[in-house]
Amino acid sequence: MPENKHRKKLRGVNLGGWLVLEKWMTPSLFEGLEALDETAYCVELGERAGPLLKQHWNSFITRDDFAWLAKTGINAVRIPVGHWLFGSDYPYHAAYGSLRYPFVQGGIDILDQAMRWAEEFGLCVVLDLHAAPGCQNGFDNGGIQGVCEWHTQPAFIDYSLTVLERLADRYATSTALHAIQVLNEPRWDIATEVLKQYNQDAYHRIRKYCQPEHVAIVVHDGFRSYKEYQDFMNEPEYQNVVFDIHRYQCFVQDDIDLDIYGHIQKAAIDWKNEADDIISGLALPTYVGEWSLGLDKKVFSLWEEGAFNHALSAMDAVQMTIAYRAFAAAELVTFEKYLGWFFWSYKTETTPEWCFRACVERDWLPDKFA
Repeated sequence: MPENKHRKKLRGVNLGGWLVLEKWMTPSLFEGLEALDETAYCVELGERAGPLLKQHWNSFITRDDFAWLAKTGINAVRIPVGHWLFGSDYPYHAAYGSLRYPFVQGGIDILDQAMRWAEEFGLCVVLDLHAAPGCQNGFDNGGIQGVCEWHTQPAFIDYSLTVLERLADRYATSTALHAIQVLNEPRWDIATEVLKQYNQDAYHRIRKYCQPEHVAIVVHDGFRSYKEYQDFMNEPEYQNVVFDIHRYQCFVQDDIDLDIYGHIQKAAIDWKNEADDIISGLALPTYVGEWSLGLDKKVFSLWEEGAFNHALSAMDAVQMTIAYRAFAAAELVTFEKYLGWFFWSYKTETTPEWCFRACVERDWLPDKFA
């Protein structure tokens, strides 16, 4: 029987760019293609996508990576998955063109292996439905860049719930399964009531297989204030529900224009005050499900245009290292107030500010978390 993991403190990383592609994380996969997301990747390549993706799945994250994380003291991984994980029965979207089922199959075998590695090294796993049918946010990480139609068709919502139920059924007995996140980053203009109904429906689907003392159910804030979720999914009717927020300082121009002292102050003071408000004002415990050392949109987005005032542009190498260490420490000292945090992401090809392992190896982050 799995151990009781209720309210366990998590210090984790995301395994992004693995089972859900993001071009900025693995640009080598997209070289020579017009595709910006996994849907377009599979549609553009057709039958050629299978061998390429399977090679990526088997090499991007390996058992050695799980071993390294455990040795570093990280005790959890958040694994983003796409709605296509279980096979060719997902609803059609116009972005698929003439291909009824464009996505490459076999990712479930990779996830099975990941769960076994997590069990072997004692890591907790948060399974995260990162890309829903019709896309829930219009981002590349939702599967279809520039499209946000998940909430417009009952078939899309229903299939998302089916995927969650399948995940719960498949991994309910795994000692590694710590939580299931019902949907990653639904967009701010999807009605809160729609999200609340979906979150409640997802809870009941998952609870058919996973008991609250063993598996948490995680709901994202949908880019809105925690105050909209006060008195929502509280005990005793709902048990072991966790609220998820993502905190970055590289998407809004006011943040990008800050110097390094402004970034540090926002992380150590403003976000600390916010943490106190959330912890005292919300009955649900909270994860910071994503954060990074990214300070500029140009760092992560290969197609982002515009003028940028990078906080580190005038610094030499020593100053830059000191700045990243200070920014990282300011974020960590705040995020430690919550029930858990997950750096985005464990690995990227060209962006060390977003690569946990590179941050550790460059001494921007601690090399021990236990």
